[in-house]
Amino acid sequence: AGGSAAFGRWAEVHIKTRVGAQIATIILGILIFIDDYFNCLTVGSVMRPVTDRHNVSRAKLSYLIDATAAPVCIIAPISSWAAAVTGFVEGEDGLSIFVRAIPYNFYALLTIIMMFGLVLLKVEYGPMKVHEDNAVKNGDIYTTPDRPYENASKEIVNQKGRVIDLVFPIVVLIICCIIGMIWSGGFFEGDDFITAFSNSDASVGLAVGSFFALIISIVFYLVRRVLNFADCMSCLPEGFKAMVPAILILTFAWTLKNMTSSLGAAEFVEVIMKNSAEGFAIFLPAVIFVVGCGLAFATGTSWGTFGILIPIVVQAFQKTDPAMMIIAISACMAGAVCGDHCSPISDTTIMSSAGAQCEHTNHVSTQIPYAVTVAVVSFITYIISGALQKAAGIGWAALPIGIILMIGTIVGIKVLGSGKEVVND
Repeated sequence: AGGSAAFGRWAEVHIKTRVGAQIATIILGILIFIDDYFNCLTVGSVMRPVTDRHNVSRAKLSYLIDATAAPVCIIAPISSWAAAVTGFVEGEDGLSIFVRAIPYNFYALLTIIMMFGLVLLKVEYGPMKVHEDNAVKNGDIYTTPDRPYENASKEIVNQKGRVIDLVFPIVVLIICCIIGMIWSGGFFEGDDFITAFSNSDASVGLAVGSFFALIISIVFYLVRRVLNFADCMSCLPEGFKAMVPAILILTFAWTLKNMTSSLGAAEFVEVIMKNSAEGFAIFLPAVIFVVGCGLAFATGTSWGTFGILIPIVVQAFQKTDPAMMIIAISACMAGAVCGDHCSPISDTTIMSSAGAQCEHTNHVSTQIPYAVTVAVVSFITYIISGALQKAAGIGWAALPIGIILMIGTIVGIKVLGSGKEVVND
């Protein structure tokens, strides 16, 4: 409908620097906290024209999208992720525990600090630096020869489009998806909003919400005479064809996940964790974080990792140390998100590549060094948190320490010369 192009023209006037384009991407990603899939595809479609105009590489865009998808959803009480986590906490008020665990979700919180630090201090390192340097110096936002989405961006622009043609469908989509999720959770059958959201089926709610948002958007475009009915219908197969690579990767990824489950990965981890839970109470949050990372990376699923580890954590600490249980549950969630963030077979990682229209292996290879950096700082912070909780009952005090460590790490990388400025705005 030309809405993205119109937004690009608007952003050209209001967003004048590479830093501004990246900050706008981060802020939009934080604002769309309902679901990680929804975040990936929406932020990608909205911000691609803006970041392309400022020569931000597709690898950097996909990192910013991925880093504001699961890490933001896992600290948002009203999200499909919160609903998933609360379902695994048996015998407790799942939503209350989720909210209390937010200050201890160090990986998610430090990832947000990391993004702002990288952008504001203009720090790049590892493979990402190659992509960013090439984008700035040569105007090549893809870098590698494999650029499966290059032709997808060369579409005929509808000159009738206005910014409202982009904003209205997205706002309608958000509203419809929220209504769809609470509908699937029983809101219209008498349950309150929070209960309905915690009981919702995200896949059903998002599908229903997207369907109605599509119908409303088509009617909106017809009324505005931006597109006729034939044009609207011709967009459907084009959109599906653009998603075929992501659908195929997801299909193979789910196959691999099921094979891993069939081999008994869940039972293997459960036995190990139960045997070590009693003797290493102080270090257990850090150990759970590492186990969560490895399990989510290998299986490509955060929610599956929640299902394995959270019941074990609740059983280990529910009666003996409820405060440590909160930290350990948060460590489980953080580790699952970290492993999911790094995994090439993670559906969120795949959707981030699709949303940014970035070659998938480029996204994975450039993102891992950044994710590992945050993971190391988070691991140290969990050790500090466990020690502070046992010594003085102030495990929360580890968060400001972790933030200082994260900022210091970014500054240290910049000082060491690994992350030179890619451009002077």
